Amino acid sequence: MSVRIVRLGSPRLPGEGLRIGTVRRPPRGVPKNQHASGDWYDVWYPELAPSAALLRTARQAADEADWQRFRTRYRAEMTTPGTRRTLALLAALSHHTDLSVGCYCADETRCHRGVLRELLREAGADVVV
Repeated sequence: MSVRIVRLGSPRLPGEGLRIGTVRRPPRGVPKNQHASGDWYDVWYPELAPSAALLRTARQAADEADWQRFRTRYRAEMTTPGTRRTLALLAALSHHTDLSVGCYCADETRCHRGVLRELLREAGADVVV
């Protein structure tokens, strides 16, 4: 059992389990009844996405220093009690069932899901590499 970090909209992998969308907005132009069948997500959970203001700064990151500032601020946003409980819940679930979390970005190294991977590991999740 484990948690995978995925790109939403990509074909599902065998054993991926429940797909959770950790994005600020649902996919544009996709009816709600097609979110799961279109390989977007089964459950939308924007609470694990960066805030709208922080997301804008991530998109404007011009260099590594800008990106590191984003990472630091996103990690700070993920320290609220509710978010910490969510990360702990996902970590615990990863020991008993397969699930996946993701976002739309093509490059995980410049996406909050890369940081989310680290946060889940730190919370004790079994994360698939």
